[in-house]
Amino acid sequence: MQKLRQTIVGAVRCVDPVLFFCVMALCLISIVTVYGAVDNFGQSKLKMQVAMFLVGSVVTVVIASIDFRLIVDKLWLPMLIASALILAITLIWGESGVNMETGNKSWLTIPIVGMMIQPSEFVKFAFVCSFSKHLFTLQDRINKPQSVLMLAGHAGLIVGLILLSGDLGVALVYLAIIAIMLFCSGLHLGYFGGAGVALVLLSPYLWEKLEPYQQRRIIVGFNPELDPMGKGYQPLLSRQAIANGGFFGNGVFGGHYYEILDASHTDFIFATICEKFGFLGGLVVLILFMVIVVRIFMIARLAIHSDYGGLICVGVGAMFVVQILENIGMNLAMLPVVGITLPFLSCGGSSMLATFMMVGLVHSVWSHSSAVRSAH
Repeated sequence: MQKLRQTIVGAVRCVDPVLFFCVMALCLISIVTVYGAVDNFGQSKLKMQVAMFLVGSVVTVVIASIDFRLIVDKLWLPMLIASALILAITLIWGESGVNMETGNKSWLTIPIVGMMIQPSEFVKFAFVCSFSKHLFTLQDRINKPQSVLMLAGHAGLIVGLILLSGDLGVALVYLAIIAIMLFCSGLHLGYFGGAGVALVLLSPYLWEKLEPYQQRRIIVGFNPELDPMGKGYQPLLSRQAIANGGFFGNGVFGGHYYEILDASHTDFIFATICEKFGFLGGLVVLILFMVIVVRIFMIARLAIHSDYGGLICVGVGAMFVVQILENIGMNLAMLPVVGITLPFLSCGGSSMLATFMMVGLVHSVWSHSSAVRSAH
């Protein structure tokens, strides 16, 4: 018993207290919000959120207690191969989940258990590990064309499979992670400029490749008033729910706009929180996210010159930045609705557990990187 206690204490000490506190606070806000809307969301959503909070917390501590080098050095290539395989399997046998409009193949049903998971969420963990290791091995020659082609093949394999599944929103998150990791690795700005020019030139062709519903969603996303009763209805209703919250909100069990707002427990959870807890509640959420992002990049800055731990933190931090900005942007009817969850707040087992795993990596870097530990 004494040995077990020492093991648990040792594992807990591997966790950065600031990051851990902010994550716990966000999870509790989510659970309280879902509890207050349980009549609309259902008991299953509340049970899932509580379960993922408990399981995710344990997973975070376990990953934090393991030296990230032991995970990445031995498993980065198997993780890359496994990621490609699971995405290919999802592409063949995947389902669209509850969103029947899109026909996306983003969800996979686990045999026997019957549980549905979103593989692309867990692939983020494997991708950040494998891509950071790949970048680190090429750090001295990253600007050579051969190196850029190798990295492009690595990234293109994963992003290409996700695009083939039809999940444009998740693919954009991956592209942002890749771009920021490449930038922090020292890739010459000329490559970014060339990619930007190529994107502009290819944009008419890429636009034609989008499904009609995707085109309408993008156009209306920047100006919902163009189609207030169609594609613009949900973001406009979301904005109305936020406004209805006022400064202090309508209380845990208050509010009514979220009840008629589709995906108010996932994509539009921020609107639900604001309607219940008002501007003050929304501000608390934003402050917690800001502290998380700043803390992750602080750890990345300390570790970036010693090993690839800093790049891992950059990848995780990039994921947070992109998902937070996009999700809150679409909740405010300022950006297209592309089906991106808000970390630790949106209901969803795959998203929440995968995010806990990625934060566990940051804790591991904080705990096991000599450069970070010496700074403390």
